[in-house]
Amino acid sequence: MKYMLLMQFGSRTLDVPSITEWRPEEVRAHIDFMIATNGKLAAAGELVDAQGLAMPDTALIVRADAGGAPLVTDGPFAETKEFLAGWWIVEVPSQQRALEIAAEVSAAPGPGGAPINMPIEVREVMSAPPTEA
Repeated sequence: MKYMLLMQFGSRTLDVPSITEWRPEEVRAHIDFMIATNGKLAAAGELVDAQGLAMPDTALIVRADAGGAPLVTDGPFAETKEFLAGWWIVEVPSQQRALEIAAEVSAAPGPGGAPINMPIEVREVMSAPPTEA
């Protein structure tokens, strides 16, 4: 079974300052934790892919115009409080294992090394369209 684990970051869901306010060594510890986690998942044969995303102020929203050409606008508005910070796709034997991995990455270190307990959305990756019963 494949699952996508979506790392959410935002002031409404986390009681930590924005990562842009962390000390450089705190950011490094956080990134080192993620690299180590990815290494463990790869060694266990569970990692399909993982990526961190740039800050949301670099995002662009694209829609097709009437002729099908890209109509590009700025990304999330400044008042957006939560954003997708990164994701993993894991292949595991059960949903329970996906939940365990989500809990591990949720506890990534933040300011002062304390676990930040960020929300991780867990969603199964569909292997085929749903069938009607």
